[in-house]
Amino acid sequence: MTTQLTTTPYDALPAPLLAEVEAAGLDPRATYAAVVAALVEDVPDGDVTSLATIPVDARGTADFGAREPGTVAGLVLAELAFRAVLGDDVAVTGRVPDGTTVTAGDAVMSVAGPTRGLLTAERVALNYACHLSGVATATAAWVAALEGTSARVLDTRKTLPGLRALQKYAVRCGGAASTTGSACPTWRW
Repeated sequence: MTTQLTTTPYDALPAPLLAEVEAAGLDPRATYAAVVAALVEDVPDGDVTSLATIPVDARGTADFGAREPGTVAGLVLAELAFRAVLGDDVAVTGRVPDGTTVTAGDAVMSVAGPTRGLLTAERVALNYACHLSGVATATAAWVAALEGTSARVLDTRKTLPGLRALQKYAVRCGGAASTTGSACPTWRW
């Protein structure tokens, strides 16, 4: 039995969530399209293990916490992943704002909804949150190391293909300045 992953239409997403994405300097449609593409790449036929082993009416919760100290980035994308799969049938609570400094064990977000959908979205949600938080955390360390000097940390065009806008966003969450998308005459190491 093969099914196909279905996702929530863009226009059905909560307006405040899309406004938050836009306020972060990201294009909401392009960001949502990237999340949907990641879901389709990860589980094009839906999460077949969950479909085979979890009752259709099972509901669950998942709590996300920081494994180590750092700077959070990408939780808004994690929420988009859950909403892409579950639409309004997911409750997202306690999501700390991207750019927040956390310590090991801090709660950063909770989700509740149909277990099958939570498990379908969780890998993409975690991948975005972990990768972008890593970028933000490394950036924050460089910003802190240069504090008190005239040097400043800037982002770069050297990003992973398809992730430029998101990685540059994570750099901003870490406290660095953003350059334009074109070649810049400023030296970078």
